[in-house]
Amino acid sequence: MRLRHKPWARERIEQHPQYIVAIPETYKGKWHEVFNNHQPIHIEVGTGKGRFITEMAKANPEVNYMGIELYDSVIVAALDRLIEADLPNLRLLNVDAADLNKYFEKNDVDRVYLNFSDPWPKVRHEKRRLTYKDFLKLYEDILVDKGEIHFKTDNQGLFEYSLKSFSEYGLLLTFLSLDLHKSEYEGNIMTEYEQKFSEMGNRIYRSEVKYQN
Repeated sequence: MRLRHKPWARERIEQHPQYIVAIPETYKGKWHEVFNNHQPIHIEVGTGKGRFITEMAKANPEVNYMGIELYDSVIVAALDRLIEADLPNLRLLNVDAADLNKYFEKNDVDRVYLNFSDPWPKVRHEKRRLTYKDFLKLYEDILVDKGEIHFKTDNQGLFEYSLKSFSEYGLLLTFLSLDLHKSEYEGNIMTEYEQKFSEMGNRIYRSEVKYQN
């Protein structure tokens, strides 16, 4: 995906610290101070333009949500959604997912969502895949015991790779769909990419796994 540079994005982000947490490492181990409650926290790694995480926050006010997005020019779209919705249970982090353990500690997070992540199909780029073993260890370091990963993609190769990676890491598979939109799964909220790919006729794959510690 080629990103369109938005030179004004950084300034806009800095103008809204109430929505995009400015110094997230400050709250490591104490995110309840940001949300003013002790509700469970679910994060989306690679939140993109924020449709999924915003709609999830609207639908589940008893859960706190955080969208993680590296690119300024992308997260400003999620910011606009959040400003419009003004949800008390949603915040954004403009950080690199590879550094999650700088911002969260063990037991800070209850669930991780990975939606339509970059498949990085070349073998030499395997370590960049968000379901690679190093990332699975990273999620384990911030999740509660028996924490969950919910994963969706339209890329069959990435899905097969991820199932293998989950299994080799010792994760417990709790849900699997090889064609989500034709399944009986209830409560699915689509991302922008999901709607686009589904309208193109692409099959949507979903799995849910749980750490067994």
